[in-house]
Amino acid sequence: MNLPNLLSVARIILVPLLVSVMLTKFEGRLVLGLPVELVAAAIFGLAAITDWLDGYLARRHKQVTAFGQMLDPLADKLLISATLISLVQLDMVAAWMVAVIIGREFIVTGLRHRAFARGTPMPASRSGKVKMISQIVAILLLLLGGERVPALVWLGRAAMWVVMGTALYSAVFYYREFLRLTPSGDRTAAPTREERG
Repeated sequence: MNLPNLLSVARIILVPLLVSVMLTKFEGRLVLGLPVELVAAAIFGLAAITDWLDGYLARRHKQVTAFGQMLDPLADKLLISATLISLVQLDMVAAWMVAVIIGREFIVTGLRHRAFARGTPMPASRSGKVKMISQIVAILLLLLGGERVPALVWLGRAAMWVVMGTALYSAVFYYREFLRLTPSGDRTAAPTREERG
């Protein structure tokens, strides 16, 4: 396993740690003497950096692999979904917004998997990258705000509307790209053995 893929695995490992920090009721809301909001934001920020770093290293050292192309978006979705669900639990984000965002992830992942199984990979789009950046910004604002800085929470909630817009726009883009890349006969054909699992 190369370094970019190891970074993706590290991002997955950070997910349960982040959720634990966010949802555990620490005395005085301190973790090792630091505000829990700051610790959660640091863990999330570190995970987000690995997302950028693994892609950069894979391209720079020509270590892009089929496994990495599947693992990287999986790690991203686990990180974002787990964090957003935790924020719903903390009553910082509307549940319906998170349901739409995660639903979008399932739909796009299904389209990309179907295209990949038929030998037509769908690389990450510019709109998908903008969506990811907007998610990171919104989540960091919410995490840093917590119960101590209401203004940041307000900004984070406003940023979630940007996330919604970019998520829906990129979903439409991926669907159109799927229709363009996949011949109409393939879309109606029976699933392959790989698609059936």
